[in-house]
Amino acid sequence: MDPIVYGIPNCDTVKKARIWLADHGLNATFHDFKKQGVPAAELDIWLAAVGWEALLNRKGTTWRKLDAAVQASVNDSASAKKIMQEHASSIKRPVIAWPSGQVTLGFTPGQWPA
Repeated sequence: MDPIVYGIPNCDTVKKARIWLADHGLNATFHDFKKQGVPAAELDIWLAAVGWEALLNRKGTTWRKLDAAVQASVNDSASAKKIMQEHASSIKRPVIAWPSGQVTLGFTPGQWPA
């Protein structure tokens, strides 16, 4: 079983992660949020694994473009999940689902189980 990389193809961090995985002999499957959407069942798994605070990218352009009232309404896992489903780019990228069941965020090969 291979890892699954979730993200968007033009994201530099996603590109780095995919290159690193390929260079280390891992044939990762890529799930494109823009074309395939955010899988609801996996989103629940990610939220349970890493928490909504880590998964929600509050530093990105998508977050900054949201209305201040919408930003202020995000105060728990349910409200964060709603934003992430409506705005896939508000999810920190990449999300990597490892065959072991571990979930990691971002390009952090030193913390990867591979």
